[in-house]
Amino acid sequence: MTLPLLSRKSPAFQRTLLALALAAASASASALPSFTWDPSKAGLAGDAFTADNLLISNYSTINFTGANTFTEEGYLAVSAAQLGGTSVLPAGLNSDYGMYIKFSGTGTISSGDPATTVTLGQLTSLTYTLYGFNGTSNYTFDGTQWSESATGEVALASGNLNWGNVATVPAGNGSFNPSANAGLNINWLVDGFSSPTYLLGLTSFSNTTSQVTVTPTGFVISQGGGSINFASPVPEPASYAMLISGLAAVGFVARRRNRGEK
Repeated sequence: MTLPLLSRKSPAFQRTLLALALAAASASASALPSFTWDPSKAGLAGDAFTADNLLISNYSTINFTGANTFTEEGYLAVSAAQLGGTSVLPAGLNSDYGMYIKFSGTGTISSGDPATTVTLGQLTSLTYTLYGFNGTSNYTFDGTQWSESATGEVALASGNLNWGNVATVPAGNGSFNPSANAGLNINWLVDGFSSPTYLLGLTSFSNTTSQVTVTPTGFVISQGGGSINFASPVPEPASYAMLISGLAAVGFVARRRNRGEK
């Protein structure tokens, strides 16, 4: 099948050029914003570390409440960190202290059996609290929900949904791979993070069939994989420069096309 060509004067063609320019600007400024976290400022027994990405283990329960709606709740445990794509295991994390997010949310999903049909949907609500605690914690499932064994938790941040998407893809073996990504508004409650002006957390989760257990009402994710990083509060100067140059290129190409076709 051949796709129809866009007229060089058409609004669709101009939007395509704009999208390409914006994509180029984004790719040229794709480094994740780094941060420094000092657990001691929240009374936790750990050393400060610098990272740009937090690695997460996902313990959650998803229940379908209708043909096209669902609820979800559980815990997202911080397991490690990354800096510039290199793994970092902060001193004391998951031995002297730990962190987890407790969350709950709702969403909509397209119809179909996820074991045989690709389904797509959106999160419609989500609230969460990021906790820190001294010592270690275990996550257990009692057949209906997850629980954790930490004590003396300190609330580090809280927030709600900015945007979010979900999907399932059949694995070909009677099971499926669920995934999700979301932007979360952040309300910082402690001063341990060096960049509390990061007001948006970006999350992404992808789970294999071995981490998914189907239940009569939905499915459970056990130690799924994900990550959280932070969005810059404003674009950096380099981002502005690339965006401006990209927009200028769009204008130049558009003018040249129009002159050639008059």
